[in-house]
Amino acid sequence: MRMTNEAFAERLGISPRTVSRWHSSPGMVHRTEVQQILDTAYDQSGEAVQRRFALLLRPPAPRMEAQALRVAIAVVLRGEDVLLVCRRGDGELRWQFPAGMVKPGADPATVAVQETHGETGVHCTVREQLGERVHPVTGVVASYFLADHLAGDAANLDPLENIDVAFVPRAALTRFIPTAQIFPPVLTALEATA
Repeated sequence: MRMTNEAFAERLGISPRTVSRWHSSPGMVHRTEVQQILDTAYDQSGEAVQRRFALLLRPPAPRMEAQALRVAIAVVLRGEDVLLVCRRGDGELRWQFPAGMVKPGADPATVAVQETHGETGVHCTVREQLGERVHPVTGVVASYFLADHLAGDAANLDPLENIDVAFVPRAALTRFIPTAQIFPPVLTALEATA
């Protein structure tokens, strides 16, 4: 009603101290007779006041949290080979594991499988998550998944983004990607499954 505590108390016929207590304890449950006085004041307040009051009772809108960019990376094994894609970028070619951007609410493991198929034609299934890190080159949150080849030959299905796609021997992986750039749990997993 846009009144001072004193004016509101006078309108209700109660003590200003009582109104002050209501402000200091908003969750207070009122006695029946006090609630009847408040209900009557509300009914007599007019449509504009009732609209403002309804807005105050509405729960706050959910806060939108900023999310870091996230990628899902698939380390796909086929026997002794691992699947790599050769990306275009910054005038140089970079070999890496298939990866895709994870949109808010999407499951990173599902994105890893879908992006692998979309880029390479290879069907795979996630065996386990190997961990996450902030990628040292791109600065995005990277989720790594160890995956098994199910079907399909490696083919470059995304020529705008990739130059080549290939299964390479695990023993030769560091000729394509420098050891320092490979997430250590990936190396551990590749050694354990060899």
